[in-house]
Amino acid sequence: MAILRLEDGTTITSSEEISQRLATLNVGLKTWPVGDNPRIHQLLNRPALSDAEKEEVLGALDDYFADLKRESGYQSRDLIVLHPDIPNLHTLLAKFERCHTHADDEVRYIVDGEGVFGFVCPDGSQIELTVQPQEYINVPANLEHWFHLTESKRVKAVRYFTNTEGWTPEYTETPIRFPSLVLS
Repeated sequence: MAILRLEDGTTITSSEEISQRLATLNVGLKTWPVGDNPRIHQLLNRPALSDAEKEEVLGALDDYFADLKRESGYQSRDLIVLHPDIPNLHTLLAKFERCHTHADDEVRYIVDGEGVFGFVCPDGSQIELTVQPQEYINVPANLEHWFHLTESKRVKAVRYFTNTEGWTPEYTETPIRFPSLVLS
């Protein structure tokens, strides 16, 4: 279940209230079950996956991809697997830990672990949303946001793309006011 934090430290866990707050930003959040295939659960419990294992996971979840292709024109998907043993993990994530926008939607389906998306609201306030397993998030193009991992430093997420060219971060230089994001 997603967790929303406000700048004043308030934590919101009510799905209805989280959805209402995200709706003001046009951020979509859905629950998508990964199913009950034991092999897929076995793979999701591993810290790292080979390319063939990633394709196996993606194949098991392709009904969602087929819907996105049909409804919204998505063309490709991949599975990103991040964990603490990846060399230079901090360097890899650093480009997303600053406020930025994209020319295309940023779409993620978290299948294991968790990640935190922060958003700058129209009134200038900021919120952070922890997205957990079996949650799908669509961050609309041009919404100022950032991303970081939780303390576990692990996530497996399916990324969906209409094209990859529109997914380069455009930095805004807006300072992040959440203390949970320590850039070191």
